[in-house]
Amino acid sequence: MHPEILKYNENQEANLKEVCDLLAAEIDRNLPEAESKIWHAHPVWFLGGNPTVGYSKQKPGIRLMFWSGADFEEDGLNVVGKKFKDASVFFNNVSEIEKSDLRRWLNKAREIQWDYRNIVKRKGRLERLK
Repeated sequence: MHPEILKYNENQEANLKEVCDLLAAEIDRNLPEAESKIWHAHPVWFLGGNPTVGYSKQKPGIRLMFWSGADFEEDGLNVVGKKFKDASVFFNNVSEIEKSDLRRWLNKAREIQWDYRNIVKRKGRLERLK
C-alpha cells in the first residue's frame, strides 16, 4: 500500500480505518497496474494517468467512488450527477462490503473509462476511452 494512503487510513476512526484498509487492499489486488497516490487529499488509483477509483471520508461514511461508474449499470452504485460519469457507494463497516461486488466494479473500472485526465483541455467535455 502506498505510504500516503496508509497514513490517510491510519487517521480514520477504527471502524472506518478497517473499511479504508479493506478497500485499498482490494483495489491494489484487483488493479495491480494502477498508480495510487493521495490526490486532492484522498486516496485515488489511476490507470494510464486517468483517475479511476478512490475513496474519501464524508459525513455518511467512507465514499467509494468510480469516476466512470455511471456506465457500469450496477444497482449498488449511486449515480448523482448528469454532467460527469461518476458513481459511488458509502460504507461505515467492513461487513457492508460485498467483495464479489467490489471485484466486479473494479473489473468494470478497468474496462469502462472516460477521459478525466484531459477534461480541462477539452473545456469540461468528457470523451470515452474504453
